[in-house]
Amino acid sequence: MSKEVVLSGIRPTGFLHLGNYFGAMRNFVRMQSEFTCYFFVANWHSLTTHPDTKELKQSVNRVIAENIACGLDPEQVALYVQSDVPEIAELYLYLNMLAYKGELEKTVTFKEKVRMQPENVNAGLLTYPVLQAADILIHRAVKVPVGKDQEQNLEMARNFAERFNHRYGEVFPLPYGFNYGGELVKILGLDGEGKMSKSENQLSTLYLADDDDTIRKKIAKSKTDQGPATEHATKPDYIENLFTLMKLVSSPDTVAKFNADYNNSSEGKCIIRYGDLKKQLAEDMIGFIRPIREKATDLQANPELLKKIIRLGAEKARASASDTLQLVKNAVGTNNA
Repeated sequence: MSKEVVLSGIRPTGFLHLGNYFGAMRNFVRMQSEFTCYFFVANWHSLTTHPDTKELKQSVNRVIAENIACGLDPEQVALYVQSDVPEIAELYLYLNMLAYKGELEKTVTFKEKVRMQPENVNAGLLTYPVLQAADILIHRAVKVPVGKDQEQNLEMARNFAERFNHRYGEVFPLPYGFNYGGELVKILGLDGEGKMSKSENQLSTLYLADDDDTIRKKIAKSKTDQGPATEHATKPDYIENLFTLMKLVSSPDTVAKFNADYNNSSEGKCIIRYGDLKKQLAEDMIGFIRPIREKATDLQANPELLKKIIRLGAEKARASASDTLQLVKNAVGTNNA
């Protein structure tokens, strides 16, 4: 019995961070043994907002290396670069005939990008959801791990698939969002303001490429307060976030110790020592991030191995993509061979 197909992509803009790992990568590592997985670096998508491509290839290689360092097995999954699969662009063309200007202009992501870059409102921004649909449908994926900010675009991918199937015949299964529900972790920035970010709020984000001293400095500067006013007080979000991070990388005994200190603290009797908590968290975080950073660095220092891995991923992805495109062209009537 064939496994269901999972598809996910990541733009090569900015650096992968702790939120990416616990919000996505950790689940991808689990998915690779349960499903047929296609994971790709979306370098075409990045052109809609980052027209300067001097560092694009280096960024793509870094993302591939970090994905592998986090536990993805390039022998087990198809780990590829979007531009290495031209079939995606051809399907994108077909799907554009099924997408309408009005619906594309109404998407939340388009409106947001227009607001952020009014001097660069290109056609790629407008048709971003169509290319995203092509990424998914080219492998006839049914499970797509997405965050809430991408749910509208995934719904549009289903709409395009339904329109194609209605007009030309059944080719595409309908894709749906998928995650291991209860295991999703929300990680805030160290300043307690919003999520960690690949490219913004860098001093409050723990990157998988951060060195040991940088990790110590960032955690040392993380937001705290004077301590709880009463015993068993509810933790503010920024304090809860430090405990969330500790639960992810520290031993249960360590978490229990600092949790007890917090719960037994009150005004005039502050047992919790945030300085000690931060020092312990920093060392445990270093123990977690360092092996990922070192493996990713070693891979990036071996360009021939990276090329081989990327080529293998492209071969797997193109085999699947060409099968789908053949079905599409047969259905539309443009297969003239």
